[in-house]
Amino acid sequence: MAASGVPGSIPALLARNAERYGARPAYREKEFGIWQQWTWAEAAAEVRAMALGFLALGLAPGDHIAIIGRNRPQHYWAMIAAQMCGAVPVPLYQDAVAEEMAYVLGHCGARFVLCGDQEQVDKVIEVGAPAGGELAHVIYTDKRGMRKYDHARMNALEDVMAEGRAAHHRLEGELDRRIAALGPDTTCVMLYTSGTTGRPKGVVLSMRNIIETARNTSEFDHLQAGDEILAYLPIAWVGDFIFSVGQAMWTGFCISCPESPETMMTDLREIGPSYFFAPPRVFEGQLTQVMIRMEDASALKRRMFRHFMDLARRVGPAILDGAPVGTRDRLHYALGNLLVYGPLKNTLGYSRIRVGYTAGEAIGPEIFDFYRALGINLKQLYGQTEASVFITQQPDGQVRSDTVGVASPGVELRIAETGEVFYRSPGTFVEYYNNPDSTASTKDPEGWVATGDAGFIEPETGHLRIIDRAKDVGKMADGSLFAPKYVENKLKFYPNILEAVVFGGGRGFCTAFLNIDLTAVGNWAERHGIAYASYQELAGHPRVYEMLRGHVEEVNASVAADPMLSGCQIHRFLVLHKELDADDGELTRTRKVRRGVIAEKYADLIAALYDGSDSVATATEVTYEDGRKGVIRATLRLEGARTVPAGTGTATGMAAE
Repeated sequence: MAASGVPGSIPALLARNAERYGARPAYREKEFGIWQQWTWAEAAAEVRAMALGFLALGLAPGDHIAIIGRNRPQHYWAMIAAQMCGAVPVPLYQDAVAEEMAYVLGHCGARFVLCGDQEQVDKVIEVGAPAGGELAHVIYTDKRGMRKYDHARMNALEDVMAEGRAAHHRLEGELDRRIAALGPDTTCVMLYTSGTTGRPKGVVLSMRNIIETARNTSEFDHLQAGDEILAYLPIAWVGDFIFSVGQAMWTGFCISCPESPETMMTDLREIGPSYFFAPPRVFEGQLTQVMIRMEDASALKRRMFRHFMDLARRVGPAILDGAPVGTRDRLHYALGNLLVYGPLKNTLGYSRIRVGYTAGEAIGPEIFDFYRALGINLKQLYGQTEASVFITQQPDGQVRSDTVGVASPGVELRIAETGEVFYRSPGTFVEYYNNPDSTASTKDPEGWVATGDAGFIEPETGHLRIIDRAKDVGKMADGSLFAPKYVENKLKFYPNILEAVVFGGGRGFCTAFLNIDLTAVGNWAERHGIAYASYQELAGHPRVYEMLRGHVEEVNASVAADPMLSGCQIHRFLVLHKELDADDGELTRTRKVRRGVIAEKYADLIAALYDGSDSVATATEVTYEDGRKGVIRATLRLEGARTVPAGTGTATGMAAE
């Protein structure tokens, strides 16, 4: 227990919850179509058995145990069990290729690895022991396919737990001593950054970082034991850790794990979480599906949907915020809730959401407003791994699409002369593991952390507005401001555009790569009688180029309305012949663009956009799911787009539909 009376570790919070909420549901997992459930008392017993099993295997204080797999109660329990033993859990992305996994395992020197299934075991075996280290033991959760493997240093997790239960008389004293030694400054977890600009860095977060952040933010949004969340985001991402471990342990709410990524949307509808987080791409994808289905609906249903959505956009956010709205509009909105909004929220799985958040990328105003118009309390937050997530949040009643909110409780903000955002908070990371130079360049002796993002604080409201990554903000050849993310986000507001990468720093004009959304554009092609046999053929179709040119020109008109950024209008663009992919190094595992990699890999395409070519032939190496390499060859069309004189554009006209 910390001096303040607050439990000083995650295992201490688990023990408190087992005592306080013993019979209440703590974890759920869907398996074979059936939801399994564990109470807090049962979960605490499972975690203790797992910790005893780890001790039996020789897990020592300070050891790193890598955890690779999907969202499962057992994987969250393993993190807490490792903490009980004085070890450090290091969750990894389950879709990481062997090379990425090798770097993290080698960097942290993991002696133990817990794998979710046979696929992850195979990758660990391929990687082998960390350089200069020893892989003491591999543990796996799912037994399927594992019978014929060499088990000299390999065990099923359930067997490890059985061993722990059998040896409890011998090991319980040692486990209790290790738990008692835990405190606020003990390492809670090590999470790796996305590696947008280089190798991922191991971010060391203490118990104090996680618990203080969880307490402050739970109180900010009035989270309570009766809330429920769906844990579906990668366990290696700091957001999942703070929601599914930090806040869950602090408040005692229930964590539900979907059966698989493919069933996630169905499982979301069945659980109906009251607290929900999703990156913008999830909300964008759901809205795309809604619009596709409405295009296929009857004329009567389409008219009704448009009528009530027009009303919802006008009065829905005001009703949600408790602002004054006329009686007639309230009654009209209530009818819309009965006929459209309620059934739609139920279909999406959002009927019970009390607090919803999005972050990671900017979300389009039209998309953000769409969900709030339905009566969903969707808000934005701004955070980083190094901050234990939370830097800013939007308070209820102060929700806007163009800001990321005010400083989270306990967080201080300042803007440097360069425009870069700095923060200081209880969640500020301890260090980058084995990287003192990066630690010193990111966090100063007074605890101020450089975010790498450019932004400003509104003096009237105290809300923070983020412009772009500081390193990406530059100048055009004529000295005008270049902020690629600003334009890319506007382009991605269209359901037909999955990804966009804008170029133009130091050049005379801006150009762009576009990726189409195969689902949205495929549906559009079907409705317009356009036949295609592959992604590449559809992406290069003249009608698709014509449609996308219209989107680009609408964005240009919007950008032109901002005098500071009017120089960022897109003059020429092309549609890539393949989706940007994390396996090819073009995106991080959290779907962030690696600009340097893309600029180097597609240098021939960028050169063609600027030399006036009408087309360009290219060959691109790709990585298949099984790790094999291949080459895709294509001749890409280069298209021009109309631009608008600065100050004469319009900020309206873009619609999510």
